[in-house]
Amino acid sequence: MGETADVIVLGMGTCGEDAALRLSAAGLEVVGIESQLIGGECPFWACLPTKSMVRSASLVKEAQRADGLVGKVTVEPDWSVIASRIRAEVTGGWDDAAGVARFEAKGGRFIRGRGKVTGPREVQVDGTTVTARRGVLVATGSQPVIPPVPGLSEVAYWTNHEAVEAEKLPASLAILGGGAVGCELGQIFARFGVDVTIIEGHERLLAMEEPEASELVADGLREDGATIRNGVRAESVSGGDGPIAVHLSDGTTVAAERMLVATGRRADANSLGVNAAGATTHRGFVEVDGLMRAADGLWAIGDVTGKGLLTQVAEYQGMIAVEDILGGEPRPADYSALPRVTFTDPEVGGVGLTESQAREAGHDVRVTVKDLRSTFRGWLHATGNSGLIKLVADASRDRLLGATVVGPQAIEVLSFLTLAVHERTPLANLVNMIYGFPSFHGGVGEALGAYGRGIVRVLDPETAPMFDDPPDSAAS
Repeated sequence: MGETADVIVLGMGTCGEDAALRLSAAGLEVVGIESQLIGGECPFWACLPTKSMVRSASLVKEAQRADGLVGKVTVEPDWSVIASRIRAEVTGGWDDAAGVARFEAKGGRFIRGRGKVTGPREVQVDGTTVTARRGVLVATGSQPVIPPVPGLSEVAYWTNHEAVEAEKLPASLAILGGGAVGCELGQIFARFGVDVTIIEGHERLLAMEEPEASELVADGLREDGATIRNGVRAESVSGGDGPIAVHLSDGTTVAAERMLVATGRRADANSLGVNAAGATTHRGFVEVDGLMRAADGLWAIGDVTGKGLLTQVAEYQGMIAVEDILGGEPRPADYSALPRVTFTDPEVGGVGLTESQAREAGHDVRVTVKDLRSTFRGWLHATGNSGLIKLVADASRDRLLGATVVGPQAIEVLSFLTLAVHERTPLANLVNMIYGFPSFHGGVGEALGAYGRGIVRVLDPETAPMFDDPPDSAAS
């Protein structure tokens, strides 16, 4: 038994759904295949619900910070309010009926099942073979990495799914992994009274970010009551259905009511059968070129390509793939200005190269770091103003290679720095532009030396902007 279509979209997560809708709107006959929920991780267990949780946890903290600025504010956090909103408003009860209806209204045909590529332009799902006239677009996403820790499979651990779906919080939580997911969820739960311990094998949290950012996030987590155990590994886990004990490589043990595993994500492209269509895989990811082509008549986008494992990357790749499928001439993918965001408090936003990456690449590195508390807007913001602005430039080529912003609204400030890295904007242009004052993005101007080189020293006598006035050369 078989059927045909113009395009088969294998995996209807966020980027797969978007691509399927666009291809259908363009008049193509599209079959969409998904074994779980249309929309995938982002709307149901990741981006959207967790940022709603971040918003609620931030309000708890901001109420505590009000003392000294507006007077005393009392708040009584109630997790049931958040859980109810996540279920009823944000995720729609983890029901994708609206997504299915949306796709079918565009003329698409949806198949619920686990598909596998069985040959060029051919996918088999639950005994049905679907053949594509133009090709197959693979967008099957990724799954949590569950490390092979002895005893872990014997306990009722959480992934981000169970954490987001939780209607009642445990008294204590051990988090295995100090990346973005572990830090974000750890801070959320700590602010709702959970005794949180984060266990990270690296010497610092957020190991892919600048060390200064890691330190500020760790300080924020400790302020919220979390315990951080860096530089140790989980050697074994015990506990069954009762209290969990995580036995660490330094001989100590962390006991908790629950355990959250947040040690990254992986893809398993080999099980998808993409090799049967001529694709190459590496460490479970599909290898693609700049137009997202994996083989003749086969495209891949999103986490399954291993190019960032972020929604913004997946959507970007989807735009390219759809245009290519439709016969356009898209620009090949360029990941040099990939923004990275962590929704902790303080927020962390990064783009381009870190200082260490720039030095390893052999650039003529020039760096400036500005304490956010010593910017005009940071000083006015007062409590909750912990942060920094770090700019990494190539002095010889006169352009920004990367930037990190930590602090309130850091992720919004990152937007124009992302544009600067993407467009290879000359540093001179960034110095000779007008910045809003006093503003957080104006702090970038202060770090560059774009304005107020005299008055900025009122707040920051030791400031060292990237561009500064020459030293006094008057004759003595």
